[in-house]
Amino acid sequence: MSSALSSRRIGLVQALTACIFWGLMPVYFKLLQNVGALEVVAHRIVWSVPLLLVILCVRKNLASLASALANAKLRRAMLASASLIAANWLIYVWAVHQDHILAASLGYFISPLLSVLMGRLFLGEKLSRIKWIAIAIATAGVSVLALQALDTLWISLALAMSWSSYGLVRKIADIGPIVGLTAETGMLFLPFTLLLVWLTIAAPSSATGLHLGDDPIIDLLLIGGSVVTAIPLLLFASAVKKMTLGAIGLLNYLAPTIQFLVGVLIYKEALTPSHIACFVLIWISLAIFSTDSYLTGKAERNLQSA
Repeated sequence: MSSALSSRRIGLVQALTACIFWGLMPVYFKLLQNVGALEVVAHRIVWSVPLLLVILCVRKNLASLASALANAKLRRAMLASASLIAANWLIYVWAVHQDHILAASLGYFISPLLSVLMGRLFLGEKLSRIKWIAIAIATAGVSVLALQALDTLWISLALAMSWSSYGLVRKIADIGPIVGLTAETGMLFLPFTLLLVWLTIAAPSSATGLHLGDDPIIDLLLIGGSVVTAIPLLLFASAVKKMTLGAIGLLNYLAPTIQFLVGVLIYKEALTPSHIACFVLIWISLAIFSTDSYLTGKAERNLQSA
């Protein structure tokens, strides 16, 4: 077996593991349903900082973090991305707690297509006619859902918009995935630490849900939020270096597919005709988009090797 083939297979395992992590995330946050969504996100941010710093230390990459934070332009970009990721996490956890996993999964199906549209609008990236058709089909799917599920459509659109905007900022900012996440959570560390102190001291558990120290299992899950944040990101970042972008792009749809199945099969969320029509149109759109991206990339590689 060639080293290149072995590396690709390792990358595939790493990417699949990361996507399964992300796909099963609703199960994890359902276990924290007795804790307020804002408090869950606060713990996720606060406990991620020391873990990420240890990871950077082990990888001897703390200098990259210091360099990034010393750059005023990069700091502003990280502040914007930190705000977007915090909003995305909060909406997602709240949606899971409120039994809207299907709406959340739809948001992450829409996000790649919205990212492409943002690339066209803000970065001048060209879109083929087939990709425009894919986006139009996805728009039709969202419109169908709007007719019957307008009360939860905002969740999908807010998650898609915040995640796509986050991706746009991170694409523009010249910073690695782990260093970037450390910078983002570091900027959020103090305000969210103060929030946790206030919630724990000033707000009674009966009114706001459980807090750290009320239940040892809940404590472990709250602290463990840092691990389920960092591990899949590390795996996926490593996989990106070993796999083609086409393969990575297709795997991006695995996590929301798992979330969809979790919502329907485990938590028995209602699957209405408009949900079915919307998801079918979104999947058709993604299939068209992914096929076009794969064929375009293949043609470009053939030209380069000719």
